[in-house]
Amino acid sequence: MRTPPATPRCASDGDPPLTHVTLVWRGGIREDWLRFGKPVAERIIDRRTRIESYAPGQVFALVRWASNDFGTRRSLFAIMRAVGPGEAYSTLPRVDPGGEILLSVRSWPKVRAVFSLIDAIEQAGFDPCDIAPDHWRHMHNRLSVGMPPRPYDRHRHRAWCLRRRLSS
Repeated sequence: MRTPPATPRCASDGDPPLTHVTLVWRGGIREDWLRFGKPVAERIIDRRTRIESYAPGQVFALVRWASNDFGTRRSLFAIMRAVGPGEAYSTLPRVDPGGEILLSVRSWPKVRAVFSLIDAIEQAGFDPCDIAPDHWRHMHNRLSVGMPPRPYDRHRHRAWCLRRRLSS
């Protein structure tokens, strides 16, 4: 984990600094996309590149896939929380400055498994951006040891909403 610089980056008019995610799409060669997230700003650089920006505390899911003549060479899926000034963060390529990594998997079979878990969360009526960050950590830990994670339910979500209300 890195400690952020003393002065906020990209802040203007007293706004907190944003986390910027650069997405590149070169069909069939390199594809970066967001599985979920609600960016506060988007900037299109060219036909293949755009930058999505997130305010501190927002959660988003980033998918990175690349291939070569022999098939898939890289698959990465990460769920991150954008950090605010003074918070510690981890770095990922093309995520500026970085974020709190809640879940991270590599290899396409694991990425597909996480997609199906996210689909189950959505089918249960929850927005993946709004569920408890602890649940993403729980999923990461269980998947890393080959165990199925517990499902996200209304009781856990209610507890998270109450805890979030108390801290604000």
